[in-house]
Amino acid sequence: MTGGAGLGTWSPAAYGLFSDLRLRPALDLLARVPALPPGPLVDLGCGAGAAAPALRARFPDRRLTGVDGSAAMLAKATPFFDAVEEADIASWKPGEKPALIFSNAALHWLGGHEALIPRLAGFIVEGGALAVQMPGQLDRPSHRTMIAAAAAVRPDLFSGWTPFPGPLPLPAYADLLPGFALDLWETEYLQRMERPGAGGHPVRAFTSSTGGRPILDALDAVETARFAALWDEALEAAYPLDGAGGCWFPFRRVFFTARKGS
Repeated sequence: MTGGAGLGTWSPAAYGLFSDLRLRPALDLLARVPALPPGPLVDLGCGAGAAAPALRARFPDRRLTGVDGSAAMLAKATPFFDAVEEADIASWKPGEKPALIFSNAALHWLGGHEALIPRLAGFIVEGGALAVQMPGQLDRPSHRTMIAAAAAVRPDLFSGWTPFPGPLPLPAYADLLPGFALDLWETEYLQRMERPGAGGHPVRAFTSSTGGRPILDALDAVETARFAALWDEALEAAYPLDGAGGCWFPFRRVFFTARKGS
């Protein structure tokens, strides 16, 4: 799930606390991947390898390579793949043309999609596919409140800052991939979030392990406590907790598959 350098420290344990919620979009994306020609598969931004068993089940007897920018994540992922590569997605290229590049919750960390997406698609064999899922939450309360709380604590670092570039508007990907058969869609998942054992708002626990990582890496202990308190207060207003200490959390994700050869 990680793209390039300078994006904060990934914690496989923290990311894995909500593994079922994070895996569901990957399975939804995989269900829309078309039949493939011969060739290897690449899980680009593979994280700890959560999607690898489903990829193997859908396409058995294919060589499956996991690519990620986090050594900690790859240490967990290694048993699920035939090979793993620690690499920055922005400059990565395969040694052999794949039949599928599958990227779940990774490419939103990188800007320059106008060049990145055609470059990745260009690696694929004829008849193969590029399949991508990205969160689309930057304009939602979960992320707006996070950015505002960070800016209140450290305006020198976080005023006008965003944690990642995010996806382009979906129709833009059609313009970037002429000659590809495209399927583009978005889904808003209504996720049930329970209060974590450590306390705090459950949406903060979910978001801290991804979009919140660069903020937390930059704050000391006192600043972290203030940031958490401010963010919790804003999240409580946006996503009120019920009597059980949980809430319903709408989370938008965007998807596309692109098969080479229309």
